Amino acid sequence: MTSDMPDSLIPYDEIVQEALRAVVGRVLGSIVSSGSTLPGTHHFYITFKTAAPGVSIPPHLRERFPDEMTIVLQNKFWDLEVGPQGFSVSLTFNQVPAKLSIPYAAITAFVDPAVDFGLQFQAAADELEPEAHDDAENDGPDVDPDGSNVVSIDFGRKK
Repeated sequence: MTSDMPDSLIPYDEIVQEALRAVVGRVLGSIVSSGSTLPGTHHFYITFKTAAPGVSIPPHLRERFPDEMTIVLQNKFWDLEVGPQGFSVSLTFNQVPAKLSIPYAAITAFVDPAVDFGLQFQAAADELEPEAHDDAENDGPDVDPDGSNVVSIDFGRKK
């Protein structure tokens, strides 16, 4: 191809990304159809943008994973529901159950290591736009009475 080729007026990249994300839905749908049991040694790593529109995860997980998160569907998952725009599933995190709803548009990777299969997706910029929100009331400048601007954080590490 030459450098004087015009830009495409057809969004091929978006169409291909959408089609590949549909593969994820079809695979998950086949799992639901088979009684939510994964065949053989198949298991899935699904990475998604936690701040993408439509993602619903518990607040403690959003705090822990503010940008991206990977879940594993293997042995301990339940309530897998698959729809045309996304899926939901219940998992445990440190023995705490949580229900997650993930639109296909938020997925950045899908891997089935049992058969060395993987898909990588590009996140569209408009999919990751932050939602409008009110200004936080705690965003004012903090002034330390002793004039210090050093903050000490103890993560509970044994000394």
